[in-house]
Amino acid sequence: MSSSEPTIAELMARCTRSAVHLEMRDHYGVAHEAADFRAWLETGQLDDDPASPDWAPWVDLVSQALARGVSVRRARIVSEPVSDYIWYEHASTMVNVQAGEEVRWLPRRRASDIALPGNDFWLFDDRMVRWGYFSGNGAMVGHEISDDPSAAKLCAEAFEVVWSRAVPHAQYEIR
Repeated sequence: MSSSEPTIAELMARCTRSAVHLEMRDHYGVAHEAADFRAWLETGQLDDDPASPDWAPWVDLVSQALARGVSVRRARIVSEPVSDYIWYEHASTMVNVQAGEEVRWLPRRRASDIALPGNDFWLFDDRMVRWGYFSGNGAMVGHEISDDPSAAKLCAEAFEVVWSRAVPHAQYEIR
């Protein structure tokens, strides 16, 4: 993984039409949210303030993209009953929605016949893929940027099928 590769923020800033994100894991062990997840497990409380230091950079990034006319969508394929992590993620998604992201949830049983890439991804303007690589316990272990047209096509097609079947965030009931 080259340090010269653009970050998500840089890719989002260059984006002119669309940014889509497909998440397919039932648990992410992302270091920067570990304390918040642990607190939520213990107390049911979480950081849902769009202006908080943890959320503000993302909210600003999405807001700037939307102001340029970029559509920002996120879809999550989840097992049911959901894991504690997905329950937590669902609870915090209100901030993503408040920022202007469209978010949908697809129960995994409804994804069996979809040709899906092997990893989570961001797809920018239907041409630039940012693969996300995670360890078995959900820790981020790296990413890779690809402008391969066949990879972008696979991601775009998979995302659109997932999106068409998925339930909008406001209507998805945790099970």
